Amino acid sequence: MAQGPLLDTNSPLNAEQAAQLNQLLLTLHSDQMAWISGYLAGLAAGGGAANALVAEASATEQLPEITILFGSETGNAQGIAKLVAERAQVRGFQANVADMADFRKPDLKKVENLMVIVSTHGEGDPPDPAEEFYALIHGRKAPTLQGKRFTVLALGDSSYENFCQTGRDFDSRLESLGAERIHPRVDCDIDFDDLASEWIDGVLECFSKLTGAEPRPSNVVAFASRSLAKADKALWSRKNPYTATVLENIVLNGRGSGKETRHIELSIEDSGLTFEPGDSLGVVAQNNPFYVERLIETLGVQTDTAVGDGGSSLREALTQSYEITTITRPFLERYAALAESNALQGLLSEAGKAELRQYIHGRHILDVIQDYPLKGLAAEDFIGTLRKLPPRLYSIASSHRVAPDEAHLTVAAVRYHSHGSDREGVASTFLADRIAEGETVPVYIDQNPNFRLPTDPQVPIIMVGPGTGVAPFRAFLAEREELAANGRNWLFFGDRNFQTDFLYQAEWLNWRKRGLLTRIDVAFSRDQAEKIYVQHRLRAHARELYAWIEEGASFYVCGDGEGMAHDVHQALLDIVREQGSLSDDQALDYVRRLQKEKRYRKDVY
Repeated sequence: MAQGPLLDTNSPLNAEQAAQLNQLLLTLHSDQMAWISGYLAGLAAGGGAANALVAEASATEQLPEITILFGSETGNAQGIAKLVAERAQVRGFQANVADMADFRKPDLKKVENLMVIVSTHGEGDPPDPAEEFYALIHGRKAPTLQGKRFTVLALGDSSYENFCQTGRDFDSRLESLGAERIHPRVDCDIDFDDLASEWIDGVLECFSKLTGAEPRPSNVVAFASRSLAKADKALWSRKNPYTATVLENIVLNGRGSGKETRHIELSIEDSGLTFEPGDSLGVVAQNNPFYVERLIETLGVQTDTAVGDGGSSLREALTQSYEITTITRPFLERYAALAESNALQGLLSEAGKAELRQYIHGRHILDVIQDYPLKGLAAEDFIGTLRKLPPRLYSIASSHRVAPDEAHLTVAAVRYHSHGSDREGVASTFLADRIAEGETVPVYIDQNPNFRLPTDPQVPIIMVGPGTGVAPFRAFLAEREELAANGRNWLFFGDRNFQTDFLYQAEWLNWRKRGLLTRIDVAFSRDQAEKIYVQHRLRAHARELYAWIEEGASFYVCGDGEGMAHDVHQALLDIVREQGSLSDDQALDYVRRLQKEKRYRKDVY
């Protein structure tokens, strides 16, 4: 009898796993299915996925160990760590993946071969889950690491001043503690796939030579040698995005608002894409053609000049492939070298740090070209100064269980005026101005395992999401309603004005009326003389909020990472200290324990 497709309702798999397995089965013939069936049976008998790739090795064989230690804010470092484990196991290592949130001094002392993968958060800070371990190895209690071997992969964003700072810190500190660096640190920008993949292969080659590890049987090589960005068309990614059709693109703000926030619904029907509440949608945007033309005109080169290995025109490359707005330090360094500009070199010096920060603020790459002109600059040389145009991530504002064929976004159009020119955000205005209903946009799912609903549906949740930060909480509530979860839900929302900027007001009030939304507290900063923000509302309800947390509630924050998230964090610390009658250190330990228990989660940008 023919079998129907696997679903999360007729199998023990979740929706994403079922969809992936269905896609794989469509490509297999009977012999391949029979082999996989036997392989999975052996895997299950061998104790699960942790040692699956070495199941064919002798039970008594002692494999050299590698510890893959990650520190991740949004899941990128964690995803790379899992890939390292796959490749390491194929090459004959016992690969142990560990989260810095759970790694302690005794664990570090046992390690012989260490691969560190860590992102930098904000202005040079370690990710929240890595804070305690970072403090340990940089403190007086750090162990001596003589005889240990290590290497570091640093993830970051070169538009920030302290690019990959956490990775740099780990790299220098591990060496100062006596460990031997067996492979140079690699610093990755937002487009990290290729560099990370090269680092993995280079490091494993070094460890293989040092330990004598031998490759595993060839029948698992294909499984573990996949790239970071999977090429299979059924597995959509940054390198291979799905073309989604825009179903709806409307402005949420009322007439007279000083903001433009859009609700965008995209069709992902038949894509196989699945997601969980808390995940983001990566949008592969294009630069504004008007800005591209201005840049080309300023450079004084022909728009149809062929550039790059693919031979695309300069106009196509600048529109589709390269970052042409945000000024990064690597760009300035490359451009300064071409221009042989003493003034630019001065900005890049240690003495010019403050002046450089001031110069970059509010300016685009076009300003640099105009302020420091370079006659006769070849198109190919200019392209060489730029970084790839990174996708933009937007929290998904819908539940896949409720609307499996759609993904909803809440996007604030970024527009401002600085240094005599009108400016705009790349992706937000791409979506707002140049993608109409019925047109398409390339997208992919960016999973965020660190921003998830509690697995227990009875656990209360507190959600702090001003402005577009409320997007994932719309997904949270839709999901909880669909699952008939009976945990209490409390939302703190803020924006400028009640009349024009109460995003999704009817939905929140409807959920409150039906009892799903237990409480909603709002802060509209411009409706009174004194500005009121969400952190003020938190403090105003300190006793109740602390009681919820003491009863087991999870605390979520989404939105601006520079100001709001810091202010909310401080408010939480103060509330815990005051309501719990704790000292400053005790309050800090309390909040860190919430983070470690994954009851305090942030998705900030």
